[in-house]
Amino acid sequence: ALLCRGMQASKNKNTDKAEPFYRLSVPKQKTSSEIINEARNVLRTLRTRRPFTPTEDQRKLFGSGSTRAPQNRPPSVFSLHASSFDLAESRPVSGVRLSPLDHVSTLEITLCNTDIKICVSVVSITYIYCVRALLQNIFSLAISDEEKLDSEEPAMMSNLCRSNDNCLAEQRSYTPFNDENRQIICNERISRSEREDFLKGTAGKFLFQLRGESDQIKKAGRSSSWPRSTGWKRRVTGLENETRMNESEEEEIFWHIKILPILHELEKVEDNIENLCLACTKLYQALNEGNMLGKRFKRRSVLLKTLYKLVDIDSDPLCLKLAKIILAMKVDGKNLLSVCKLAFKICRNEKNDYIIQNDRLLDCLLEVLRAEDLQKSNEALLYCMGAIKFMSGNAVLLNEMVNKGAVEMLLQLMKQINNIKENDTYFSNLGHLLVQLTATLRNLADLPPARHQLLCNGAVSELCVALEQRMNAKDVCTYIVRIFSKLSSYNDFCAALADCSRCYILFLALLNKHQKQQDLVIRIIFILGNLTARNNQAREQFFKEKGSVNTLISLFQTYRELDLNAQKWYHERGGEGKKCPKHPSEAEDVLIKLIRVLANLSIHPSVGAALAAAHRVVELLVTVLEYKSVDDSEELVISAATAINNLSYYKVKSSAVQDKKLHIAEILLKLLMSNNMDGVVEAVRVFGNLSQYHEICDFIIQKKIYKFMIALLDAKNQDVCFSACGVLLNLTVDKNKRALLMEEGGIGKLVDCLRDFGPADWQLAGLICKTLWNYSENITSAASYFGEDTDTLLVLLTSLLDEELALDYSLDRDLRDNNKLYWEREFKPVAEKLLDRIQSHHCLLPTVTIAPF
Repeated sequence: ALLCRGMQASKNKNTDKAEPFYRLSVPKQKTSSEIINEARNVLRTLRTRRPFTPTEDQRKLFGSGSTRAPQNRPPSVFSLHASSFDLAESRPVSGVRLSPLDHVSTLEITLCNTDIKICVSVVSITYIYCVRALLQNIFSLAISDEEKLDSEEPAMMSNLCRSNDNCLAEQRSYTPFNDENRQIICNERISRSEREDFLKGTAGKFLFQLRGESDQIKKAGRSSSWPRSTGWKRRVTGLENETRMNESEEEEIFWHIKILPILHELEKVEDNIENLCLACTKLYQALNEGNMLGKRFKRRSVLLKTLYKLVDIDSDPLCLKLAKIILAMKVDGKNLLSVCKLAFKICRNEKNDYIIQNDRLLDCLLEVLRAEDLQKSNEALLYCMGAIKFMSGNAVLLNEMVNKGAVEMLLQLMKQINNIKENDTYFSNLGHLLVQLTATLRNLADLPPARHQLLCNGAVSELCVALEQRMNAKDVCTYIVRIFSKLSSYNDFCAALADCSRCYILFLALLNKHQKQQDLVIRIIFILGNLTARNNQAREQFFKEKGSVNTLISLFQTYRELDLNAQKWYHERGGEGKKCPKHPSEAEDVLIKLIRVLANLSIHPSVGAALAAAHRVVELLVTVLEYKSVDDSEELVISAATAINNLSYYKVKSSAVQDKKLHIAEILLKLLMSNNMDGVVEAVRVFGNLSQYHEICDFIIQKKIYKFMIALLDAKNQDVCFSACGVLLNLTVDKNKRALLMEEGGIGKLVDCLRDFGPADWQLAGLICKTLWNYSENITSAASYFGEDTDTLLVLLTSLLDEELALDYSLDRDLRDNNKLYWEREFKPVAEKLLDRIQSHHCLLPTVTIAPF
């Protein structure tokens, strides 16, 4: 960071006196690449690690750091039984009770003049299922060979009677009504001859008529899909009128053929868990096959009652299957809450992640978020969202969420929550839900596709609204800040956040409100550091916010005191002979990121000048260098030195840096003499700026620091050589100090640096030439000033001024153009004049040639 870059050119080679290079040369117009390159040399941004977030030991609805009182928040642990569900869910979907009909007609079938009569309500299909079950037994026994049919008539009649008995048993089991007019009336005293007459008579004709269709029924039992769309008809001979099965009738048949046998399997509670899980899998497939998932299935209540009873079996794999089916049946109210709790309980156990991956529970939970009313089902949504949060802790399920559009869905849900006003009765309860939602988004922010979706769906504005509304909810604020902490590390999202002018006010408000909440403070400071590192407008906007600098100073004081107390406690406990902890303490980490914000802010010209005049800011930075060593607190000390370097760039009235320049130089000696090369470079950069003042130049001579600068020219590192050369350049402004450059072989080392780094860094090459120009201002003989390096320097300058030789055209176009620009602006003008000066005072032209570069 050097001010000594300029030159006042001499038009006459020998007669005009040239002034030393101590003014900053500023071209009329800079390209973006120039600004970036110059930032390396003058003002520098700081980078730091993102704050570490430890993983929770256990999956809970609210983390261990939650400030919500346990009595005011829903529990993470609870008991769940069959009694938790509402077994009386049998009302039609519309919620309107149906009135009984005044006239109910019946069909009476008389079988072969016997006393067997079947009376069935035409209106309520529920009461004819026994007839169809009986007929299905007939269908299943029908065969295409007419002779074989005759031989098996006795067996068929026996099956017919047995099925009639089963019908009665099922009717009693599933029909809650006892109206004698609506029950099947069956006379079981049937003689064998009567049975034979039945088969030979009307029923016999019925069988032959449906002979072909019986094959379809058989195939339907084995087929993977139920033929609902075929519009198949069943015509019964012997009835006064022909009837056609409607959709409800098909559903009844499907229920008895496909669903009912599986329910019987599930009722065998003594069976093992594996068989029950397998039965649940078959049940879900069958319901899906028959389009019976959802609310419009007539026997839904019977099905759900059976499933609810199985919840009492303590098995997560089984409960996973049950939860999936119950959710697919679109339950609501108490049952929705209970099944969401069931899903939450399953997902809470990390060991269940594998079985969850192999099922489609995530689809059902996402559908609940999409379809359910936010206010009516807020508690159910809370546990549903909690289950999804647990899933997001698994990498496989996390990727699945992104692919299923979870990001957009969650942002839509957040928007709905944000629309609820603070005086609304649901506002507080929805805060619990927002904790789960933001925690899930925090996990999703790790994935590039999710980051893209967050950016495209306006996540920045919605998160800022939530942050503003929930300022008093520390856990919500912490999760949102963690999201920003992750995303602000990426340029595109950082730019979007910087454009949200409201965010600076919100961050300052949070810092003032939660000043001692380290986990929250450190992330906000980290975000501000990211914003001010990339965006000059963000630097200005944050600085202009009321109380911004005072807030940073207050935080600095608070955490410096905490760090001092921690350091004192450490030494009192006998830490003198022990090594300090490798990682920064919590207080020290906050200080590192605070200093980074100050250093980044100071890059803006007006902001930097104002901070340089802020005595309290400079004092705090100096105290860090006073009580910390680079060996124990490397990142903190180097950050403080960089911030001071940036502020020392500005020569303004009442500059605090200028007032304390000698004290700063003294404490930097400790850093300069350390074994930490990064620390040495930062100290040299500060000396590069401070050496503009005569007092500092005298200090450098007095403390023999100039010898150290000459020695650094051998570092074989461009940045180190650049910084050291800057100090030497400023020393050569003073005529009385120029001769010191010859000590320690300074001229030869400068020439070596020019040869080694010239084509790769024309800024450094120009700086070396300016130093040699200042040094040789009163030259009388080239040999007396440059000694044995004279010829080497002449050949080197001649070669480097040859554009074709000097520029490496193997570089890509952009780099080559920038390289040429710096060659023309930084190196060529001063190198030409230096070459003319040496040649005019050199008696013989060089006869040796050396290979440039």
